[in-house]
Amino acid sequence: MLMINKALTAEQRLERAIVEIMHNDRYFPLAGVLMVGRREVVDDLPTAATNGRDEFYGRKFVESLNDAELRFLVLHECYHKLFRHLLTWRHLYDENPRLANMACDYVINIKLVDDNAHDGFARMPMRGGKQIGLCDAKYRDMDSARVYNLLKEEAESGDDEGDDEGEGDGQGDGRGRGRNKSGTGIPNDSDGGLDSHDWEGAKELSDEEQKALERDIDEAIRQGALVAGKTGSGGNRDLEALMTPKVDWREALREFINTTCAGSDYSTWKRPNRRFVSSGYYMPSGVSERVGELVIAIDTSGSIGGAELSKFLSEVKGICDTVHPDAIRLLYWDTEVCADEKYAGAEIDNLTSSTKPEGGGGTMVECVPAYITEHSIKAQAVVVLTDGYLGGSWGKWSMPVLWCIVGGNKEVADVGKTIHVND
Repeated sequence: MLMINKALTAEQRLERAIVEIMHNDRYFPLAGVLMVGRREVVDDLPTAATNGRDEFYGRKFVESLNDAELRFLVLHECYHKLFRHLLTWRHLYDENPRLANMACDYVINIKLVDDNAHDGFARMPMRGGKQIGLCDAKYRDMDSARVYNLLKEEAESGDDEGDDEGEGDGQGDGRGRGRNKSGTGIPNDSDGGLDSHDWEGAKELSDEEQKALERDIDEAIRQGALVAGKTGSGGNRDLEALMTPKVDWREALREFINTTCAGSDYSTWKRPNRRFVSSGYYMPSGVSERVGELVIAIDTSGSIGGAELSKFLSEVKGICDTVHPDAIRLLYWDTEVCADEKYAGAEIDNLTSSTKPEGGGGTMVECVPAYITEHSIKAQAVVVLTDGYLGGSWGKWSMPVLWCIVGGNKEVADVGKTIHVND
């Protein structure tokens, strides 16, 4: 029997918003992304939150929104996943959580406001004549790193926007990372925005979960772009751009090294170990101030020219200056490792002028992990620079590996993490 005029629950309203978005000509190509992860309504979250895969919505907040505002909120969370904000910009959060939160929200909100200006399908929530959320036209068409740097410059020059306007519970650590009172680990760090960003939850996704998430989002983007292209939807432009992203590979590489090579030189009680918080235990976290040996394996099969090589070596040196490795091991390879150079301490400063690349044959990257095993190289991570056109497999690796693929090849390695360099 139909229940006429019966008030919908927060869960039902959320499901209805999803259906409405999927049936909207502008947003139905995002259907696959909307299906990534789980979605839950919780009782004690002031606004909403995401860890880049899963979404959480505060019950009272959902109930306070009208339909257009709720659609805006759902799309906001969807775009966090679509743009991979909580994985890509982790290093910004580590430097300044508040500005990182703000930068990601500014990017999404101006886009949603612009896209819905003509019909109001989704509207930024308002309270007392003021919008809930961060939106400024000056950040239009920027990525989060650019917005973050502008916010940082403003803060350093004294032009910061003032106190946070978020709805947290006041139990934060002074850096925008308060926890909610339920102990569930969902943060209250909205920083004046529509939602909280669970960066620590994103970090705690296992390697397998992160790879699965990346594959799921990539597939959703490709399917969405395909559907949009066939139907002539105006929403295909964003998806096509995401299929060939202009990755700031230096930022991604720095993030990989900082994350992968994090050690435990000493412990600190200032930053509790989040893995134990939900169990009621307050434990210290490890802090690393140094990185051991890094292997940089550079493809010299003929696809990378001298100018490119010099530029990449310069950037790698800059990244190593940031993480202060004990040593850098350069392996030049084609079908075999053609040169093995090791730099330590002050020698790293002269890396680009001292190195002597060798190679020029085919491309068989399996030779690199085999060489590492044969010579008992004990590095903390390997960074492989290649065009991705390999003559064999991706190899079997005994340590974390990051693939920097240049030249427009969109292959994704079946081991380690892959970034596509468009420079």
